[in-house]
Amino acid sequence: MIRKSTMKELSLHILDIIQNSITAKSSFIKIKIIEDLVNDTYCIEIEDDGIGMDEELLKKVLDPFVTTRTTRKVGLGLPLFQASAIQCDGSFEIRSKLGTGTFVRAMFRHSHIDRPPLGNMADTIITCIMANSSIDYFYEHYFKNNKFIFNTREVKEKIEELPITDLSVINWLKEYIKESLCVLVKT
Repeated sequence: MIRKSTMKELSLHILDIIQNSITAKSSFIKIKIIEDLVNDTYCIEIEDDGIGMDEELLKKVLDPFVTTRTTRKVGLGLPLFQASAIQCDGSFEIRSKLGTGTFVRAMFRHSHIDRPPLGNMADTIITCIMANSSIDYFYEHYFKNNKFIFNTREVKEKIEELPITDLSVINWLKEYIKESLCVLVKT
């Protein structure tokens, strides 16, 4: 039986998966969203270079009663993300190898009435940067034939000695991401 996801926005699922990547000691996290209206698909991929999982944990990771956290006995993030994708005529895939990182893909039918909205990706990316500025984030978003790419490595190079968490940088980045995504979906 598939249970309805309690996360109202896909950006919250993405944030949860990123938190898993951070816990797995990642130094680079890639987020990719592909909205393909021709094929009616909405694909979210998150890939990291963290410690990864062995085959035994990978087989059990979608069980809500399996978690590596010590603060609670359940891990609902991955199972809820999977349920949300499947509920929307999609699929879910997770691959991981110990020592090389983890890859998660959730595929939704774009036009499905129950597909949650994306939510606020600008806030999601900024939250990740503020909490973990030493991690490099690469976010790419495709809509129709248009794309938006955001790379913290490039930002850090351009701002030189100014920290990426400086309030003026963060405010500019948040507006830049928000405006770029608005332009992306309007063109």
